[in-house]
Amino acid sequence: MGTLNIEDLVGAYPLCPNCNKRDVVRDAWTSWNMAEQDWVLKSTFDHFQCDACGEAITPHWQVDKEFRKKRIRRLNDALRRGEGANATVVITAGVQAKGQAFQEEVCRAVAAFTDFSADNDPFREHDFGQVMIAGEKLFFKVDYYDLKMQNLSPDPASDRITHRVLTIMLAREY
Repeated sequence: MGTLNIEDLVGAYPLCPNCNKRDVVRDAWTSWNMAEQDWVLKSTFDHFQCDACGEAITPHWQVDKEFRKKRIRRLNDALRRGEGANATVVITAGVQAKGQAFQEEVCRAVAAFTDFSADNDPFREHDFGQVMIAGEKLFFKVDYYDLKMQNLSPDPASDRITHRVLTIMLAREY
């Protein structure tokens, strides 16, 4: 997957270029789904219109950066708690050498970690932290890859196209 268009980013929304309202609508067809007992989107068409001003438009796309940060933060928090899909947890050799009981304590501490601050979380995405276990300083960090794990994710706010990797390591292994 290559670069995404702005309208494909999680947190993107269409804006009317005439009146700056978010009331943009698009023509579409739906079909009845008996299993879901609801209308299901079948296809959309190129025509956009603003319900606020009534004009046919080509929308301008905006990105809600705060929405994206909150979504990335929520997905990272879920990963640390062992929830969510498209994720891998990597425990370094140094942590593994400390034994099973140590590893379990570390995983519990990482899952429960809430001490995020401007110093350790400048982008407010909960993607890095530090814990102390048995006098040993450990770091954890989250990286974002595409689903094939070959490139960085084009959109870390999307759990559909992002594979998260949580790495837990001894501070001295960093």
